[in-house]
Amino acid sequence: MNIMIDMATNKAQAAPVNDTTINIASVSLAQPLEDIADELGRSFAENGFAVIRDHGIPQELIDRAEATSKAFFALPEATKRAYAIEGGGGARGYTPFGTEKAKDANVFDLKEFWHVGRSLPEGHELAEFMAPNVWPDEVDGFKSTYTELFSAFETAGLRVLEAIALHLGLERDFFAPTVADGNSVMRLLHYPPLGPDAPEGAIRAAAHGDINTITLLLGAEEAGLELLTKAGTWHAVDVPKGALVINVGDMLERLTAGKLVSTTHRVVNPAGQAAQRSRYSMPFFLHFRPDYLIEPLESCVDEMGSESAEPPISAHDFLMQRLQEINLA
Repeated sequence: MNIMIDMATNKAQAAPVNDTTINIASVSLAQPLEDIADELGRSFAENGFAVIRDHGIPQELIDRAEATSKAFFALPEATKRAYAIEGGGGARGYTPFGTEKAKDANVFDLKEFWHVGRSLPEGHELAEFMAPNVWPDEVDGFKSTYTELFSAFETAGLRVLEAIALHLGLERDFFAPTVADGNSVMRLLHYPPLGPDAPEGAIRAAAHGDINTITLLLGAEEAGLELLTKAGTWHAVDVPKGALVINVGDMLERLTAGKLVSTTHRVVNPAGQAAQRSRYSMPFFLHFRPDYLIEPLESCVDEMGSESAEPPISAHDFLMQRLQEINLA
């Protein structure tokens, strides 16, 4: 891990070294899942990443969400900070610039963000794990836009999980109860223009792996997202406009005993004119239910070897461990 961080720190402004042998699947989610399941599975096993077209999230909603995100991050700093929740671990509301650090990183990431989580009815059995959402009064349509987008992300994510289940030889709906009322989080991300006061070695998002089950990312068309290949080189992820980037999170890697890999990735600083522009994106971190026990699947353990299987742990306990490591809890 230290080598990865050093590479991110020392070469953040350099052109990525692309490995042309990397084959990241790019598939249409409108196809029958049986036709794409193994191509997705191969890509997740080899690279941890895939690109999804025809995902069902309307472009009008995407455009509206992007405009709403820009409107919020353009608010005065004091206004935004009023929505930072002390002791909340960044789970809801605003997380200021300079807060989050990647695991083992020495400096903070050059970003600010807002989190929208699941809204549960009063008295729900999982309410203790999920704080209520907060909504800024200063931006018209904020709550309605992101409530709609959260639901659309979840629908697309469930379809991807169905394909993964088919690839693993499981029942098609295997994942549905594991993520029902899960602690999923949608993040509105803003990487401000690069300023002269940034700490030495800081980049927009240092090398890290995602904690959750799978991540669905909108807004990766602009250059900057890179994954670390098994050969130790950085590979830029090329994304068609409007497509989703999907990547495996640590929870799914653990469940599959390493058959599907949670790949280290980063967002590097741009050079030239692009360094003076903001970058915006919207990842959706799809999570298991907090009470779901992440226990390696027997079929995956048989295939990968028993040494690849880690002890069972609840999704909530795993999340808390990892949030502490990245300075959010």
